[in-house]
Amino acid sequence: MACSSCSCGSGGCGTSTKNIDNVSTKVSGCRSNGTCGTSGCNKLNVFDWLGNMELPSHQRFNTVEIRFKGGRKEFFRDNDNLDIEIGDPVIVDVPNGYHLGYVSLRGELVRLQILKKKTKDDDIRDIYRKASSRDLERFGEVQTKEMATMYRAREIIQETKLQMKLSDVEYQADNTKATFYYSADDRVDFRELIKVLAGEFKVRIEMRQISLRQEASRLGGIGVCGRELCCSTWLTEFKSVSTAAARYQNLSLNPSKLSGQCGRLKCCLNYELETYLDALVDIPKVEKPLMTTNGDAHLQKTDIFKKIMWFSYNTESTWYPLSTERVKEILIINEKGKPIENLTEDNQPPKVVEKEKNTDFQQNLELENPERLDERDRNRRRKSSNNRNERGKNEQVRNNDRVRSDNNRNNNRNDQRNPNNSNSNANNPRSNTKRPEVIKKAKPPIDNNSKPPIN
Repeated sequence: MACSSCSCGSGGCGTSTKNIDNVSTKVSGCRSNGTCGTSGCNKLNVFDWLGNMELPSHQRFNTVEIRFKGGRKEFFRDNDNLDIEIGDPVIVDVPNGYHLGYVSLRGELVRLQILKKKTKDDDIRDIYRKASSRDLERFGEVQTKEMATMYRAREIIQETKLQMKLSDVEYQADNTKATFYYSADDRVDFRELIKVLAGEFKVRIEMRQISLRQEASRLGGIGVCGRELCCSTWLTEFKSVSTAAARYQNLSLNPSKLSGQCGRLKCCLNYELETYLDALVDIPKVEKPLMTTNGDAHLQKTDIFKKIMWFSYNTESTWYPLSTERVKEILIINEKGKPIENLTEDNQPPKVVEKEKNTDFQQNLELENPERLDERDRNRRRKSSNNRNERGKNEQVRNNDRVRSDNNRNNNRNDQRNPNNSNSNANNPRSNTKRPEVIKKAKPPIDNNSKPPIN
């Protein structure tokens, strides 16, 4: 994180506030004067574990480490024995001018850093003095031009159609020089660009090419682990990382998961590589399937630290765990051309391990193509919408049947109450019931001329 993003108050560590007369009055922020005790404001902080061991001034090592923008550090010699502490701003000697930096390390640890970085004595320049309030004000005015300069320089690069990416601009404290940091895949001829930039900004121009890892280190950020990037906090030497490191650790060769914010393979792949290489010494190399009487057994998974290897047959979905010693015995028997009866030892029953079923969350993580995940979500939403529509139709049919049955029941009750009302059913079109008709038999006519029957 940059010092301007300090969360302890307005401004950063050692940022001074100004009154109405534009005069510096007091220090705001966390008031640590340029060095944060939590290492949250400065990049590549170093803890001085010898800070409590005070030495006489004539025995103190007179070379100090100065930190500049982006975590860049250089060594300078204090020939005047100035009373400076870690975090104090100082004016140092640079080619063709002077620059302002902050003391990041002093004492005997500087001697060890010089030996580690193999810095020559001729490359160490002198410290002029401690920076005054006026120097800090001028340096703050110069820093305000860096962002506008970078945006304008990017527009010029687009106009010249150069294949390069400008990532940062650093002005010298005396406002006589500007350093442009860029990254490019190939060699770039920027001679004409320097002329245009010098005419635009009226300063000396220095173009410095950096790698993508160095660019990520200068910009900073948060990694997938939730911590700040290693290259912007403590990592200074960038070693080459290959995909072989991922293979040794049984990692999925997915570029999106193995790449960092710089677009290259993550540096943390090398952290545990030596441990895995030491553990792989006892793991046998299985280049072909194991021959058994039940068929060929293929290697499915290897637990390097537990020294267990899982094998399975083509006709089964179960995995059989074997120790590395048992696998070595089987390989020796197969080299003679003889198959084995059981994968496990003869006096031990085979241990069967069912293949674990991946949950939806695990399946989503294993999907390399995000479009497949989107398609699965669309199918689920479509299926759920169809189910809702089908349930709505069934509910509507049941409601209609319920209303029809209620109407029929009400009509029957009205007919029972008014049996003489013949028009009750005729006037109700929703009534489906009909009253039964009563058929009366006609009596035969009486004939008066007919004789009565003879008894």
